[in-house]
Amino acid sequence: MLVNILDGCFFGSALGFASFVTTIPLFVATMTNSALLIGLIPAIHTLGWQLPQLATAYSVSRQSIYRPMVLRLTVLERLPFLFLAVIAWFVPVIGPQMALMLTFLVLILQGLGAGFTATPWQSMIGKIIPSNIRGSFYGLQAAGANLLASFSAILAGIILTRMDTPQNFTLIFLFACIFMIISYIFLALTREKAHQETASTITKEEFWRNTRSILRQNRDFRWFLITRILGTFGMMAFAFYTVYAVNYYGVSEVLIGLMTGVYMGTQIIANPVMGWIGDHWSHRGIMIIGMVSAAGSALIAMWAPSANWFFLVFILAGIGNVAFWTVGLAMVLLFGGPSEKPSYIGLANTLVAPATILAPLLAGLIVDTKGYPAAFLTSAIGAVISAFALAILVKDPQRAANPSAIQGTGSSHQNSDEF
Repeated sequence: MLVNILDGCFFGSALGFASFVTTIPLFVATMTNSALLIGLIPAIHTLGWQLPQLATAYSVSRQSIYRPMVLRLTVLERLPFLFLAVIAWFVPVIGPQMALMLTFLVLILQGLGAGFTATPWQSMIGKIIPSNIRGSFYGLQAAGANLLASFSAILAGIILTRMDTPQNFTLIFLFACIFMIISYIFLALTREKAHQETASTITKEEFWRNTRSILRQNRDFRWFLITRILGTFGMMAFAFYTVYAVNYYGVSEVLIGLMTGVYMGTQIIANPVMGWIGDHWSHRGIMIIGMVSAAGSALIAMWAPSANWFFLVFILAGIGNVAFWTVGLAMVLLFGGPSEKPSYIGLANTLVAPATILAPLLAGLIVDTKGYPAAFLTSAIGAVISAFALAILVKDPQRAANPSAIQGTGSSHQNSDEF
């Protein structure tokens, strides 16, 4: 648990330097004025992480020990930061157009590398971290990552201010690469014993037939996926709060900085707290609270009488974000038996990926045609429906003595405590 928390902390520190929402967009902005290309950067990262997870599920299911596969594949998501440093250094030589093309190729490689690593990594975590402390683990890891990322982001800002381009971006990406190496060292220290019962011996055809059966016959998991998709639309308003506060309330840059700090601080505190409560009470219950918080943030943003109300908006948004991502990761691992974990993990992420792309596009379309309040209301409705569906249609896997089983596939769908 310790070495994997430290892995996450230093991984987060690396992303604080090479942020997909600040540093890398600024780097790309030195080569193009295209808002579309700049806006694609975080989308490439998120989609790259979610979309390939199901594709690696069969290979992961055949592993009796996951760590070697994780260590091989994670190189694909870490090495690209060194490539970015090289590209930044040679921009004056190769020109902005070539550098821009290479940058996006590297970003796609990094996103796919993260996606290929995600399924074996989550399977490994599900195996080595007991189910009664997984929420605490994910919470502490995310809190440490966010905290160190904040410090790294400040240092990156100082480097950008005090050094000329492209030397500043080169140094920032090198720092990101160094912290990725430190993170990798801690990841490599993970202790995992081989357990043959966790490795699937069925054929590829049988594996994918069983995976399809999960969607057909495991009603709780199917509704869980639907609530995740609805939750994605329930949080689509988050990206527009800052712009709305500036345009409609005249919020200063200093105040926006404070609000952003409140948003990040909320997540640093909420991650371990909500993870611990989820372990000792219910991850499903925490996700319901998170979706209600997301709906509340959108409704308050819609009806806020003054700019000061946006501090509460960002606090509730931070709670919603933690519930969806951190607690959601812990809840996914409660479904299925050991050999089925890769299927559940892949389905829970790959099938949600299209909504991850469509949600911000829908929000932007609504903003352009109907205005910000309409987008906030739509987001709130999605979050409320997600909360109700979680409460009514999804049986809590932590409390269910006998989770749904797939008949006729040789699968037990038992709790991951079998690890």
